[in-house]
Amino acid sequence: MDVSYTKVNYTHVEPVADAMHFLRGPLDCEQVGVTILDCEPGWTGKPHDHADEGHEEVYVLVEGAATVAVDGEEVSLEAGDAIRLPPAAERTIHNGDTESTFVLVGAP
Repeated sequence: MDVSYTKVNYTHVEPVADAMHFLRGPLDCEQVGVTILDCEPGWTGKPHDHADEGHEEVYVLVEGAATVAVDGEEVSLEAGDAIRLPPAAERTIHNGDTESTFVLVGAP
């Protein structure tokens, strides 16, 4: 019997930059990227955008408190908040004083 789904536990995926668990490959996704981001207190990501790929992203803060700089504007997030980012917007995650967990989703 063929299985119509793919399952993975993100804690079994080796993190990049000590925080980002990229699940697109392990889940065999064709259209969407999913990343779990476990941030230590004070963790800061790299400024970046996805203009070349045309990827829109949504960041959902599941636990903690953090700030996302979007084109130079600081946007404060608390647990339960979500933010949509257009492809050309430069974004950088700055974690707060406690551990935080994000779910990051992107697609063309």
